[in-house]
Amino acid sequence: MAKKKNVFVCMECGYESNKWLGKCPACNEWNTFSEEVLYKDKGGSARAVVKTPKKLEEITLDNYDRIKTDNEELDRVLGGGVVKGSLVLIGGDPGIGKSTLLLQITEAIGKKDLNILYVSGEESESQIKLRADRLAITTDKLSIITETNLEIAAEVIKKSMPDFVVIDSIQTLYSENVTSAPGSVSQVREATATFLRLSKEYGIPIVIVGHVTKEGAIAGPRVLEHMVDVVLYFEGDRHGSYRVLRTVKNRFGSTNEIGVFEMKDKGLVEISNPSEVMLSSRNESVIGSAITCLIEGTRPLLVETQALVTSTNFGMPRRMATGIDYNKVILLMAVLEKKLGMQLGGYDAYVNLTGGIKISEPAIDLAIVAAIISSYKNKPIADKTVFIGEVGLTGEVRHINLIEKRINEAYKLGFKRCIVPKVSCKDLKSKDIEVIPVKNVSEMINMIF
Repeated sequence: MAKKKNVFVCMECGYESNKWLGKCPACNEWNTFSEEVLYKDKGGSARAVVKTPKKLEEITLDNYDRIKTDNEELDRVLGGGVVKGSLVLIGGDPGIGKSTLLLQITEAIGKKDLNILYVSGEESESQIKLRADRLAITTDKLSIITETNLEIAAEVIKKSMPDFVVIDSIQTLYSENVTSAPGSVSQVREATATFLRLSKEYGIPIVIVGHVTKEGAIAGPRVLEHMVDVVLYFEGDRHGSYRVLRTVKNRFGSTNEIGVFEMKDKGLVEISNPSEVMLSSRNESVIGSAITCLIEGTRPLLVETQALVTSTNFGMPRRMATGIDYNKVILLMAVLEKKLGMQLGGYDAYVNLTGGIKISEPAIDLAIVAAIISSYKNKPIADKTVFIGEVGLTGEVRHINLIEKRINEAYKLGFKRCIVPKVSCKDLKSKDIEVIPVKNVSEMINMIF
């Protein structure tokens, strides 16, 4: 007989408690606990097999066999392709393009004479067929099944033994052994554990889709991150055209890579040179605009930082940041007030990173400062200038890594000079572009205005 047990589970992080709590002690979110019923089998279990530990030098490395998707941006993020026997999670907001991307790569995988199984719990077969026609998917290796029962979906995978599986989405599947509703933490964990066993036992790469509704009623894909091998997240405004696919976790490659796509009528299109695309709409010599070069994984990326500083009509000045950490903007403005004597207390400040991407790298600090000063003084920055550097609390411009790679990227796109930290110029070998070293923000102002 199975023993019934009631538990309260946090719908945000999966923390379990024997009683209801107003605030989750793990993620500090309020009113996220939901009661669920669990059944534990009281029957005896087989004796576990005790394994003998191995010495480090006795362990041999495995050469992971990867399946190329022929999508350079996706393959870069995955570390060279999908590893056989891996479980990959793609998360993001509804409508961001997760299902579109996965349906597109089935065309390339089908051309390699590999069988694909697409398990959908959200759309009917005719809806998927309609999307496939719009995306020009013509492979005969793609099989589609619409099913929300976890046990049936697992049995179909065992019988058909495909070479590649897509689960869209994990929140729609339910197990008859769990009494909670589909999308709950218990159901999502059970479904993920089932697919994890299938992928490891049969060597089938499985990609699962996870998303969060606007109401926040369904547990987000962060609950699954410790169970899967690879976690990818789609970023960007779904009403905009650009998408960024970012690696959050990867057991088979780097966790710093990004892939850039553009959503068009025919689906997601790769952007091989995102720097050029990000700057394509920029006008030259614009007040409040500064260019910086970031490093995402192994790729340098030029982006535009815009700032608008205007007199406030109220006693409390307003601050707003898009694509950049709000607290970083407040900190940098405090440095300008303290070290340069700029009276920003009576001005509203709006800082925006164009392209719809989010950046947390410190190398963007100098460009934010330059854009704010340009808008405050109502003077444009000299054209073809790039700002690279981190700004400290005392106003100093601190060292950043891979400076030569950033400068070379700026040179390729036609920029004439770079404002960089002085401490980063010791071993600099690039001579193709004017490099202006600065020690602090005061020197930077003298250089550009």
